[in-house]
Amino acid sequence: MESNPVRWFEIYVQDMGRAKSFYESVFQLKLEKLDSPELTIWAFPMLMDKPGTSGALVKMEGFSSGANSTLVYFGCADCSVEAARVVQFGGRIQREKTSIGQYGFMRLLMTPKEICLGCTRCNETPGLTNHSTRRMSAAAAG
Repeated sequence: MESNPVRWFEIYVQDMGRAKSFYESVFQLKLEKLDSPELTIWAFPMLMDKPGTSGALVKMEGFSSGANSTLVYFGCADCSVEAARVVQFGGRIQREKTSIGQYGFMRLLMTPKEICLGCTRCNETPGLTNHSTRRMSAAAAG
């Protein structure tokens, strides 16, 4: 393993203004708006040279807030491989390969117990590193 497996998390929200205000107030930090097709994303800060990962508040049609509304993304060289394995072992593909703009691609996968997880791959863009996956919103590439 060349890097930590978890690259990103998302907390799904319905009222972005209220959620953004809550997290900024509670944790005394500023979220950064990210450009992404089809999604509204406000990312938590990230220190590139420090351990750990970052994530974002996300408003996306079809994903409600509450209960199990947090999504963890695993970094993959080619998420089509992991997607095939999920199907092989009884899961299913929730969302096919989707562009997340300059940040790369994502896929959403469901385990046999209906737990949603993401796979993601960054574009090989100058200035983007594996930690830049934190600046994405969704998961899975291939």
